[in-house]
Amino acid sequence: MVWTGRIISGFIVLFMLFDGGAKVARFAPYVEGTVKAGYADSLVVPIGILGLVCTILYAIPQTSVFGAIMMTAYFGGATATHVRLGQPWYFPVVFGILVWIAMYLREPRLRELVPLRKIITAPARVPEVKTA
Repeated sequence: MVWTGRIISGFIVLFMLFDGGAKVARFAPYVEGTVKAGYADSLVVPIGILGLVCTILYAIPQTSVFGAIMMTAYFGGATATHVRLGQPWYFPVVFGILVWIAMYLREPRLRELVPLRKIITAPARVPEVKTA
């Protein structure tokens, strides 16, 4: 279960490192896409840096839960942008869900905090002793 979460997280981290790095490097398709989405050209690098910071926080075990919260916010902004433009919005939503599935699988503290299934057992009955 832990390794499945790590593998999913690894794919997310690789994607986000590439995406954020491409924005910081100002690759033409990324700059054009960001400008077409209605953002100023000057915001491409800060958005890329924000994505990289969220990703690094997510990748470090001690800050992974905070990183997951930040990545959820980042993907929420991406979803809002896609909805506003009338584009398919499912990609960032799926990524946000995958962030938390991976986190749930790799982080035992999160599984304790939010159990998917909790087994509740009835207390053992003590036989009553009848007195005369």
